[in-house]
Amino acid sequence: MVHEMRDSGLRIDFHVHCGEYTSHKPWVTEWIRQSHPDPAEYEVYIERYRDPGAFEELLAAEGVDYACILAELCPVTTGICTNEQVEAFCKGRTRLIPFCSINPHLSTDLGSELRRLVETAGFRGLKLYPSYQHFYLNEPRIYPLYQAAQELGIPVLIHTGSSVFKGSRIKYGDPLHLDDVANDFPSLNLVMAHSGRGFWYDRAFFLSKLHPNLYMEISGLPPSKLMTYFPELARNTDKVIFGSDWPGMSAIRGNMDAIARLPLPAEGVKKILGGNAARLLNL
Repeated sequence: MVHEMRDSGLRIDFHVHCGEYTSHKPWVTEWIRQSHPDPAEYEVYIERYRDPGAFEELLAAEGVDYACILAELCPVTTGICTNEQVEAFCKGRTRLIPFCSINPHLSTDLGSELRRLVETAGFRGLKLYPSYQHFYLNEPRIYPLYQAAQELGIPVLIHTGSSVFKGSRIKYGDPLHLDDVANDFPSLNLVMAHSGRGFWYDRAFFLSKLHPNLYMEISGLPPSKLMTYFPELARNTDKVIFGSDWPGMSAIRGNMDAIARLPLPAEGVKKILGGNAARLLNL
């Protein structure tokens, strides 16, 4: 829900993956390598930042106060970064905020599994990958998961829009399905990763304006295109959250600075780069 902003000066990256997965599909590894500024040095780069201390130093150098580290349980499409791996990576690290992942095809009691991960392992958010895990966001079988997240008071980050990876099904990433979820769980903060990228920018924008508990997240979107994708972005800065999608995008500071140069109110930029995320994460 929308509340007063507590600390507008924070810079928060709401969308960060571990550089090293338990298993990565080869097409994912190759895509990330080719997107790196120096593809020949990609393996050295990832090896360096498999260490959480070194990664915290990278975040500090990029001007990031906190980063949400996302687990990923998508064996068919992208790969596996286990909840246990993310838990270990973030343990004792003040800049790193762990987000668990639950695959509805691999777990049965979704609500109980989320409660276990939050209450015993310290996770502070949930990431869902409908396009990669092949389910519709408004399916009744997913509702116990939303109910648990609402009761636990944690945000849910959801992949919306397109994907380039083999095996993904874009139809599951339609933000319209979140209209049901936002209505049925009005106290649950829902964040649309990629803001409907490719197909549904207008849909994501409208829904975020309509529902107090539904937010846009702009990872994977070039800052130079944001005003094209969202011409009225200045009217919605309370509902927009920055994410990088690291390591798929390595210039975190560069993108944040580019957003700061957009024709937006200064206070709105602060909200996008950290204030809105701080509110959802209770920082």
